[in-house]
Amino acid sequence: MRTYNEDFIDYLKLHKNMSVSTLNSYSRDLARFHQFLASLGVDDYNQVSYAVLTDYLTLLQGEGLSNATISRNVASLRGFFNYLFTRRLVHVNPSENIKPKKFDTKVPVIMTIDEVERFLSQPNSSPKGIRDKAMLELLYATGIRASELIHLNFSDVNLALGFINCHSGKKQRVIPLGQICIDSLRAYMNETRGQMLKDQVGGGESPLFVNTRGSAMSRQGFWKLVKAYGKMAGIDKDITPHMLRHSFACHLIQNGADLKSVQEMMGHENIVSTQVYTKIQKSRLKDVYKTHHPRA
Repeated sequence: MRTYNEDFIDYLKLHKNMSVSTLNSYSRDLARFHQFLASLGVDDYNQVSYAVLTDYLTLLQGEGLSNATISRNVASLRGFFNYLFTRRLVHVNPSENIKPKKFDTKVPVIMTIDEVERFLSQPNSSPKGIRDKAMLELLYATGIRASELIHLNFSDVNLALGFINCHSGKKQRVIPLGQICIDSLRAYMNETRGQMLKDQVGGGESPLFVNTRGSAMSRQGFWKLVKAYGKMAGIDKDITPHMLRHSFACHLIQNGADLKSVQEMMGHENIVSTQVYTKIQKSRLKDVYKTHHPRA
């Protein structure tokens, strides 16, 4: 499947008058779509339906991408599947009826700092609890996506210098770690992880987070434990990994972080995606004003 992606980009280079920047964007779009298909277990483009494409665009919308970025992804997918169909590499073209849509940028729901503290205090001191604590602390400390977290390798973590290498498609970004997160990761990596791996080799390119059988942690498994700890904490919100990601960004901005730095840590292609968190800040200030000003 990945070869088709590369063939399509080569075709665009030879036959279409596209800029290098546009070609790079198309390549990233297709690499990201390929990752999405892999998460569904799809290994043949003939298995891609209109419903799969719309689900993918809904996912992009949920991640707060700008209208322009989503429209470009639609163009990338339509061009790619037209290419496959005209060369009879797929039986039908599932992208025929997908069109760029204008999405309203919704203000993300976040957790308060108190809710985050309660949530992160839920895992116990069992081996599983130590692993869960490390995963949750890392998610909130870095703002990475759940898919990025479960695909981290052991070698992606540098506790001595306090950072992780996060991979998203062909791109990677270096994100710093706070001391609490470092301590949680150290407890897991030096003690618990070896017990879970049993006799398996656990260094280098092996998955950082594993389940009790020593296999790579699944996205579904991680979502379940996030939901479980949310209930244990008694938080009246639908806690998701992405809510922790939103909370990470918003709390940074609330405490004075600049948008460009937050954009880089979040891995947003466009700063417009990051600016949505300033809306939360403005909304919070309005609430404070209405609550505390004598003439509000």
